[in-house]
Amino acid sequence: MPLRPATPADVPLVLPMVGALLDEHAARDPDRFATLPDVLDRYARWLPIRAADPRSVFLVAEEPDIPDPMKPGLTKPGLAAFLVASIESAIPIYATAEFGWIHDLYVVPAARRRGIARALTREAVARFRSLGVTQVRLETASFNDAARATFEAEGFRVSSIEMLRPVL
Repeated sequence: MPLRPATPADVPLVLPMVGALLDEHAARDPDRFATLPDVLDRYARWLPIRAADPRSVFLVAEEPDIPDPMKPGLTKPGLAAFLVASIESAIPIYATAEFGWIHDLYVVPAARRRGIARALTREAVARFRSLGVTQVRLETASFNDAARATFEAEGFRVSSIEMLRPVL
């Protein structure tokens, strides 16, 4: 599965994956993951910035045979996955002043369980290493056991637990 840096031209192909990721999370935990109505427009503006930013990592995985939802039984070339990450600053009380932050990673269902998420994660960590970053962080939803297993297999560990309580 070829991985490569994303370009602004990839954004229209990534946006449906963003939508699927956000919808899945919002359906499972709307208190935590409900989004604004214009969320895809916001991503459409934000992702090209990440593609051009030398302190960001925006990767895509190309797939020659994505099932075509409009033509059952046929395939088409396209993108199977994406990862977007950036260098973020910690509040100024910690020894690690900056860290890589993986914002989103998504693999289309037809391409899952083939190591794509692990390959994207490994490549993001390598790119952050080349930028001098000494730590990469991310967040996974509590219901996303598959994501946690993937990240743990790549050396990530739980470092904090976010808790939520709606105020009614």
